[in-house]
Amino acid sequence: MPDWQPRNTSRARELRNAATPAERRLWEFLGRSGLGVKFSRQMPVGPWFADFLCRELRLVIELDGHSHDVDPDRDVRRDADLKARGYHVLHFTNADVMQDAEAVARAIQQEIEKLRR
Repeated sequence: MPDWQPRNTSRARELRNAATPAERRLWEFLGRSGLGVKFSRQMPVGPWFADFLCRELRLVIELDGHSHDVDPDRDVRRDADLKARGYHVLHFTNADVMQDAEAVARAIQQEIEKLRR
């Protein structure tokens, strides 16, 4: 039986409340099952917080802004750990979302369709 560990839900709530403009913009497409699957925002997954998580498909969407430029090795470690846990991770930049959120949503929709096969 796996060890149960409490999730840091208070930190997740803080991150949701402090969402970036890009996160808020993408949520317009992902929220309310807008792409046909349920996504949650700022969900704890192991020691990490996924910007957006679809539990059903084990799909993590990460939006990369300035903070990701500061420690790119952290992103590599996080992605490797998430992959080891059975998650698929897609990355988009904040600029991608702000310039063309619909294109980002289409790319996510394509991944959803691929994972459903």
